[in-house]
Amino acid sequence: MTLPLNVSIERIVEESPLVRTFFFSHSFENMEPGQFVMVWIRGVDEVPMGLSRKNSITVQKVGEATSKLFELKEGDSFGLRGPFGKGFSLPAAGEKVLVIAGGVGAAPLSPYAEAAGDAGADVQTVLGARSAGDLLFEDRFSAVGALDVSTDDGSKGTKGFVTDVLRKLDVSAFDRIAVCGPEIMMVSVFRLLQEKDVLEKAEFSLHRYFKCGIGVCGACCIDPSGLRVCKDGPVFSGVQLLGSELGKYARDASGRRVKI
Repeated sequence: MTLPLNVSIERIVEESPLVRTFFFSHSFENMEPGQFVMVWIRGVDEVPMGLSRKNSITVQKVGEATSKLFELKEGDSFGLRGPFGKGFSLPAAGEKVLVIAGGVGAAPLSPYAEAAGDAGADVQTVLGARSAGDLLFEDRFSAVGALDVSTDDGSKGTKGFVTDVLRKLDVSAFDRIAVCGPEIMMVSVFRLLQEKDVLEKAEFSLHRYFKCGIGVCGACCIDPSGLRVCKDGPVFSGVQLLGSELGKYARDASGRRVKI
């Protein structure tokens, strides 16, 4: 963990109409793939964002804070705290790893796939998005192993969802399974892996509202375990999420339940 930092934006890459990667002036050399940073957009809010590289965040424009971030230019600055949380478990050489990424969930999974490849694992990725133009980091995933693509509209790869691709795979052949994406997608994957009796091999990156980011305030505790997403996660094993709120609801800034 580092002290709070002020970083300048060195480069901005437009990945899709609503997604940009911001490269900043500090490199988190000891980051674990799947960890996050708290990003302070001055005068607006501080929000958690997964690291897409040691020196970048990949952001989808979805609200006030991210809209303000999209107004920033190269040379502008924002605040950072982190990296925080528990990342994905790295494989050993020779293990078979299945990466399942949906939408902007490809951001924390791309460094994980690369780290798994560097460790000598056999990596296969299933990457999903709404359309071909929304697919993220195809080149990074394909560089480390086999890549299967699905799009909702059929503009590239399999028409449908990542689960349509997964049903054609022997998921029991993999030693580790890493999942990140919209929660509706993740719960569909969760159920499929549960049906195939391989849930103990899987890890899921959960998204929740954070205030402190360091496990103090309790705003991100999940039912019924009380585990803190910022400290005990954001990556949880599939077994940890059995009987949990996954796919049912999250909470807003006031703590009220919000249906997913």
